Amino acid sequence: MNAWSRIAGVALTVGTGVMSLAQDPAAHPKQVTPTTLTVGGYDGQVPVILRNGHAYVEVEGLARITQSSLAFHGSRILLTLPQAASFATPAPAGGPESAKEDKGYSREFLRAALEEVGVIREWRSAIENAIRTNNPVEQSWVAGYRTTADTRLEMAAASATTDADRQAVPLLQSAKGMVQQLSDRFLSLRSNLTYVSPDSLQNDALDQKILACAQGIAAQAAPGGTFQDVNACH
Repeated sequence: MNAWSRIAGVALTVGTGVMSLAQDPAAHPKQVTPTTLTVGGYDGQVPVILRNGHAYVEVEGLARITQSSLAFHGSRILLTLPQAASFATPAPAGGPESAKEDKGYSREFLRAALEEVGVIREWRSAIENAIRTNNPVEQSWVAGYRTTADTRLEMAAASATTDADRQAVPLLQSAKGMVQQLSDRFLSLRSNLTYVSPDSLQNDALDQKILACAQGIAAQAAPGGTFQDVNACH
């Protein structure tokens, strides 16, 4: 279950630690800016989405890095924070920890990236099933997949902290764009009342590229793994 907590302002005091988040006041109100949240005295980062002038952070991720407990009571979520840890001295820029952070995929990014790949595969399968069973590709369910894919993609971009993470983001963007293109094609055929054969996707080049792209991204998904380009995503 993904729960989201809206952060008011730019700072939240947690025990003796301070959770801080910088925002660009000049940013366009609808611009989504990848950033992360850190909590003073704790290790780890949580992906943050900046949208329409507000910041959103995943409650489960916040609980994990602060070693807090979560309880769900109907529509209420109770986050119980432990005593804040002593402030740790950050590693100097360019030091061993910094170099380690810049190598390989981060766990947070991989989780978000694989969720995005999962949505893309489900979206493609839904199109394939509709065509095979001679049912129309409907805007109603396509819109649901598109919204979910957009959200997952934003989270992946926001959690990209290493060079490998950042290099992989365009692959996810390309995969999402291709499945959107496939949807648009069949939505257009439906709006024009054009007959669609159940075998329309057999040997379809775009459909095969989407599948190969998603498989290529998933195949290299391992914490600390190095980035490998996937030709099918281009």
